[in-house]
Amino acid sequence: MKRWLDRTLGAVPMYKLVLFTLAAITLTALVLSLFGQLSYQPLPILASAAVAVGTAALTGWLASLIVRRPWHPESSYITGVLIALIIVPTLDPIGLLGIALASTIATASKYVLAIRGRHVLNPAALGAWIIGLAGLGFPAWWTGTPFLQPVVIIGAFLVLYRLRRFAMAGTFLLVASAIRFGIELSAGSDLATVFSNTFLSSPLFFFIGFMLSEPLTTPPRRWQQLLVAVVAGVLYSAPYNVGPIYTSPLFALLVANLVAFAFGQRRAIRMTYLGKTAVNDRTWELAFQPTKPVHFVPGQYMELTIPHRKADFRGNRRYFSISSAPSADGPITFAITVPSSSSSFKKALLDLEPGAMVHGTGVHGDFVLPADVSDPLLLVAGGIGITPFASQLGYSVERGEKRDVTVVYATSTAGPLPYREVLERTGARVVLFGPEPDGGLPTGWVHGGTGRVTPEAIAAAVPDAASRRAFVSGPPALVNEVRKTLRKQGVRRIHTDYFSGY
Repeated sequence: MKRWLDRTLGAVPMYKLVLFTLAAITLTALVLSLFGQLSYQPLPILASAAVAVGTAALTGWLASLIVRRPWHPESSYITGVLIALIIVPTLDPIGLLGIALASTIATASKYVLAIRGRHVLNPAALGAWIIGLAGLGFPAWWTGTPFLQPVVIIGAFLVLYRLRRFAMAGTFLLVASAIRFGIELSAGSDLATVFSNTFLSSPLFFFIGFMLSEPLTTPPRRWQQLLVAVVAGVLYSAPYNVGPIYTSPLFALLVANLVAFAFGQRRAIRMTYLGKTAVNDRTWELAFQPTKPVHFVPGQYMELTIPHRKADFRGNRRYFSISSAPSADGPITFAITVPSSSSSFKKALLDLEPGAMVHGTGVHGDFVLPADVSDPLLLVAGGIGITPFASQLGYSVERGEKRDVTVVYATSTAGPLPYREVLERTGARVVLFGPEPDGGLPTGWVHGGTGRVTPEAIAAAVPDAASRRAFVSGPPALVNEVRKTLRKQGVRRIHTDYFSGY
C-alpha cells in the first residue's frame, strides 16, 4: 500500500492533488445536500463555488498581467474552492458579493501582500477573515459535518502524506484537541459529546490538511513547523475575545503564518541560468547564479518554477535537492536524470538558454546531517538521490570536518557516476551496487554487487550499520525498502528523502 501511494502521489503535482481533493469534497457535499444530509441546498453550494472560483481566476489573471508575472490557474482555483468551503453557501446577492470580495482579496494578496517574493499570510484565510470582520459573509467552515468528514479526512491524509507533514499535523491535533477536551469536560459535557464536537462536527481535519499545511506559508525546518503547530493549536481552541478578535480557526492560522514567516527565506529567489553539464548519458548538472545570496543548509531542497507552453499534467513547478555546498557568492547546482519519456518540465529545463532568469519559491527540508561531527553516519543513495549527499559532503570537506562516513551508492546506470569526485575527496568508504565504472573503483571503494540492496548485502557491506545514524535518499520504492532493511539490521535513527519522479 505504501509503495502504491508513493508511486501514485509522486506522479501527481502538489497543486493538482490539492485541487482534486478539494473538488472531491465539494462534489460529495453536493451529493449529500441532494439527499438532505447537509444543512445547505445544492444551488447555494453551486452558486457560491462558481462565484468564488470564477472571481479568484479572474483576479489572478488580471493581477498577473499587471505585475507581468506568469499566472498559475491552479493556484487561483484552489483559493476559490477554499473560500467556497469556508464561507457559508448562499444565494443572497450580498452574501455572494462577500464571497467574491473574499476571493478577490485572497488572490490579490498573493501579489500585493508578499514580502520579497514570499507569502506572508494564507491567502484564503486572509480573504475569509476580512469578509467575516466586515459582516459580508460568515466563515462557518461548513465542511465540518459528520457525513462529510470521512472524505475530508481522506483528502487531508493524502495531502499530508505527499507533503510529509504528519509531525506538524499531529502536534496541532494534540494541542488543539487537548485544550478543547479540557474546556468542554470542565464545563460538564460528557465524553461522547466532546468527542463529537471536536472531531466529527468541526473543521479540525480540514484546517490541518488544507490550511495549516500550505507549503508557501510553512517554515522550512521541522522544529519550526512544530512550534507553528503549537501556536496554531492554542489559538484554535483557547477561548479569547478582544474587540473584533475572538477564538477562530482563521485568526489562529494568520498568527501562525506570521510566526512561520519569521523563519523562512525572506527574499525572492531569482537566479540566472549558467548552463548544464552532462554527467553521463542520462544525467545533467544545472548551474544557477542567484542575484542575492541564498541561505540554506546542506541537504535542503528548493522549488523551481519554469513557465513553459503546453505544460503537461505535471505542471511547471518542481522540487530539487541542492547539490552544491553553501557559498556566499558561488552558484547553486542541481542534478537531474532524464528518462527516455520525460515531462514537459524537464524538457523546458534542459532547453533553457544561458542567461535565462529562473525563480525559486523557497528553501525547505530537514534532511540535514547532525551538528555533532563525531556521530558515525551511513548514507544510502539511490541513483540521483546522491545530490543532497554531494552538498553535505562537499560542505564538510570545505569546513575540514572529520566525519566517520560510509556511503552505499546504488545505481542501475553504467558510465560515469554523478559526484564521484566529491565522494573521493571525502575519503569516505563507498559501497557501490550496480555496474562498475570505467577504469575500476577508486581506492577505498567496494563493489557490493549488481543486484538490489538486500538485508544480506547491507549486513555484509556495513556490519556496523546498527551503530550509525542512517540517511536514505532516492526513489520512494528504494527508500522504503532500504528503511525496512536497516530496521532489520538494528538501525534506529533513520532519516529519509524522497525523489518522486517528474
